[in-house]
Amino acid sequence: MSLVELIGQADERGLAASGLACLDRCIPLLGGDDEVLRPLWAGLADDAGAAEWGERLEQVRGKLGGEFGAGDFSGSGSGSGSGEDEAVLLARRMLAAAPVERSAAGIRAWADTCSVAALRIHRLLDPLKDAGDSVDARREGRTEGMSPLVAAELRRQITVLELLAGHGPAGLRPALEVSTEGRRVLRAVVSRRSRRRG
Repeated sequence: MSLVELIGQADERGLAASGLACLDRCIPLLGGDDEVLRPLWAGLADDAGAAEWGERLEQVRGKLGGEFGAGDFSGSGSGSGSGEDEAVLLARRMLAAAPVERSAAGIRAWADTCSVAALRIHRLLDPLKDAGDSVDARREGRTEGMSPLVAAELRRQITVLELLAGHGPAGLRPALEVSTEGRRVLRAVVSRRSRRRG
């Protein structure tokens, strides 16, 4: 089943986990620590957490938003911008787009947005070129010529959705482990790019 089909069939918890996992893997671009999204993950474990989602989300935004001002991207329009500048903006938009209410319709749109953004981020940061025309083709199952970083991100997105579809709340822990692995990979990529620039 393609990623698009998996998102289309996922329930509210699966969609929230999918969007949250995408954002979690991209946290290194926002300067967040590895635990910053943990309250949101914890809230997915039981239905009572849905009521606290909005409050916990605003706390996360406060922690991450306080570390980045508009001036952080002042160079991106000056001709000296890089793929990493665009990747940071995409990660910030993922966080900004998260719905305050954990309703199925809002979460579905967010999960889809995060899926596209996370794949675009990995494509921007991959040192090897992805041969596909767009990430939409990858999400629909056309995987020929994928670059390694994009292929790994696509695989993680599919795995998270399959875990939640197959195991419900019990799939959250392994889904978090999948996301943690992806976060470490992206953190290493960002670190290598930073060292090359320095």
